[in-house]
Amino acid sequence: MQRKPTSIRQEEIKNGILDIIADEGLHALSTRRLAKKVGVSEGTLFRHFASKRDMLLSIIEDVQNGLMEQLRAISQNSGSAENRLQEFLCTHINFLIKHRGITILLFSEATQKNDTELKQHLQSIFLKQKEYISKIIQDGITEGLWDSTLHVENIAWLYLGIPITLNIELAFNLQSIRPQDFCQKTMYLLKRMLRKSNLS
Repeated sequence: MQRKPTSIRQEEIKNGILDIIADEGLHALSTRRLAKKVGVSEGTLFRHFASKRDMLLSIIEDVQNGLMEQLRAISQNSGSAENRLQEFLCTHINFLIKHRGITILLFSEATQKNDTELKQHLQSIFLKQKEYISKIIQDGITEGLWDSTLHVENIAWLYLGIPITLNIELAFNLQSIRPQDFCQKTMYLLKRMLRKSNLS
């Protein structure tokens, strides 16, 4: 049987990690369970990644190079703030649904293992999200779309809670989650909050 290219096998391994966590919980993640999920030997896992930690770092790189680059581009484009907010939100939600378990995995590993490098990567992702969403909110205030008394940082902090809410929904209502519905419902609430807010 012909071996798959390393790049394809690495994607299968990373997707296997996320599927196990999303379907069975973080406690179920072991190299034995992962090898079975991907359909390879444990030795094959380590032919493509030097360690479990390298697998996690590669997943973080996917977030940084994939999701974060998309969110940065959306935050800086020239469209109206409201359109950018919707695109930003829906891009974020679609990524998290496609990569179920990613938030749980990354934060759990970084905090439980007290891994400084993982924590630094996660802090960078967190701060960039906050920076990008803050820019969109500030632009909407400048455009006169949203309440000028808003405290932008407070709204940005609230926005960052959306992935946690989505993870809870995915854990309990996976079959009924429709990305477009979740996006529209969340966007409606954000717009209500931005137009009339007591958070200033």
